[in-house]
Amino acid sequence: MSEPYPVPMSGPTTTPTPATAPPLRALVVDDEAPTLAELAWLLEQDDRVGEVRTASSGTDALRVLEDSTVDVVFSDVSMPGLDGLDLARVLARFSQRPQVVFVTAYDDHAVDAFELAATDYVMKPIRAERLREAVRRVVEKRDAGEERPGERDDAAARGPQDETIPVELGGVTTFVQRSRIRYATAHGDYARLHTDAGSHLVRVSLNALEERWGEAGFARIHRSTLVSLPHVTSVSMDGGRCRVSVGDVVLQVSRRHTRALRERLLRSPR
Repeated sequence: MSEPYPVPMSGPTTTPTPATAPPLRALVVDDEAPTLAELAWLLEQDDRVGEVRTASSGTDALRVLEDSTVDVVFSDVSMPGLDGLDLARVLARFSQRPQVVFVTAYDDHAVDAFELAATDYVMKPIRAERLREAVRRVVEKRDAGEERPGERDDAAARGPQDETIPVELGGVTTFVQRSRIRYATAHGDYARLHTDAGSHLVRVSLNALEERWGEAGFARIHRSTLVSLPHVTSVSMDGGRCRVSVGDVVLQVSRRHTRALRERLLRSPR
């Protein structure tokens, strides 16, 4: 999948940045010098981005990070030696973990990006507009994670931060917000995510989603079904069997999960 090369911009972008938000510190990692230079240049034109450092390999990136703290790493995936996915796994163990945006010519790593909680997944050739959107997502995620005086309790009340999941549709990688997912069903080692607009198959088990999304209001109601409690519109009992409605969809609750579901619903703010 390819996209046209970006048209050079004549000046800095004018996307507003809150006065209290410092500019992003970025590290660009790519083993191809022309792409590395192009990506660094595009980021430097964005007024939400401050210092931009570069590295030509995953190993070189770790050397840079020994002496520098960055907010986000824009990394190629396919690189000799320590590739972008391996680099992201190493960064996940940092006490102050930078966000990761993958920049790649291949769309078959989107599932890996999801599993590594990458902020975004940008396809090469890089379009300036698409890169600005990636920066917006990084800034939004950073600002949502910052705790200001007096906001700790408010953040707890709002619950976990929303998550962006990369999905493939017709060979094109798109993104779905976790908050839009009404329920998920198991398909072997895969899970199908159902939204009000359709469904998407992702390579992750339902057990993994249950563990990952439990605090975000998702509850197991059957061995093959995970439901988002904020999307539940009604609960009914029929012949001792429990069912939940999610809009116009009725889902069966197994006897094993009925009691736990009732307790979760009673504790739910809804």
